[in-house]
Amino acid sequence: MSEARAQSRRGPTDDPALRTACRSGSSVRAADVGVPPTAYGGAVIVDALPLSRALVDRAAVLRTDEHVLDAALRDARTRVLLVDDGAVAARDDGAVALLAPDEVPDGMRTSAGGDGPGPVDERLLLLGRDDDGVTYVGLRATGPRPAPREGAASDVLVHGRPTAAHPELPAGLTWSALRTAGADLSSLEAGLVTTAVALDAWHARHPRCPRCGGATRVTQAGWVRTCTVDGSEHYPRTDPAVIMAVVDEADRLLLGQSTAWAQDRWSTLAGFVEPGESLEHAVRREVLEETGVVVGPVEYRGSQPWPFPASLMLGFHARATTTDVHVDGVELARARWFTRDELRDAVARGEVVPPGRSSIARALVEDWFGGPLGR
Repeated sequence: MSEARAQSRRGPTDDPALRTACRSGSSVRAADVGVPPTAYGGAVIVDALPLSRALVDRAAVLRTDEHVLDAALRDARTRVLLVDDGAVAARDDGAVALLAPDEVPDGMRTSAGGDGPGPVDERLLLLGRDDDGVTYVGLRATGPRPAPREGAASDVLVHGRPTAAHPELPAGLTWSALRTAGADLSSLEAGLVTTAVALDAWHARHPRCPRCGGATRVTQAGWVRTCTVDGSEHYPRTDPAVIMAVVDEADRLLLGQSTAWAQDRWSTLAGFVEPGESLEHAVRREVLEETGVVVGPVEYRGSQPWPFPASLMLGFHARATTTDVHVDGVELARARWFTRDELRDAVARGEVVPPGRSSIARALVEDWFGGPLGR
């Protein structure tokens, strides 16, 4: 078994309590699964973070079979997930719509799955196959999207949300954004949806070859783009970013407010890892650049994909050696230290909106806080 395949099969921990909770999508704490308690709340458990959960084998060995998607769509057991610009189709009760091939809405039907092998539909993505032999396929609902306006930030989705309208769905289905719904998904849904959203974002932003500028075509069941001019292969990219709960000697937490956010929204500090840089150095550099605070010891806490459009968030606990705060005014508008009482009261009064429940930032904050923080 390849290392990639072995990694994909590990999924959630074998602990029965955690695996049961992952399947149901419920929250999990260290005490519930026999994890040794930390100095804080024990809220950061890698396999229980909302978008880190997964149950389906990614089936990487099947991607080179050029007929795998066509065959899957001729199998009534196959389930199709509609994805569009950070959102997936869901049923009225909120559950992700995993459709049989013949349930796909007429306007989105694919030519694959006919009486014999047909042309490759570049909207299709092989998401994986479970232990029962059920194949999961993503279907990009709109196909190619227009390029961003000249001068617009390429990473706008890190802070914002799509502005284009999603295609219309039939009665009984609605679009559900992963950014807001991620914490409510089951472990099965979370793994499939996060993968589909990430692949959809990559395809939308990389239609051309970075070597020669030529057009590319989708190959290997949606996991590769091959240049039609020079034949080079290009793979989905993931951008590592550090995100950190910074505390001082008084055990206060440092939170910041991005210049792109509403005035009541606060979160932990974060930033992209630069070329040639270690994760620990990135933590110290980002905190210093954004707030002027010097960081000493750094401890890794866990990771979570954040496909908006292509981040992998690597969470840390960091100990500050200075406390004077001077924001850069470019990335951060404000930053300040909070005691637990101050943060609890500010959240209760509506003065502070904490990070969303789908994010690792929320887990880091609640890890420090010692329990759930508001809704």
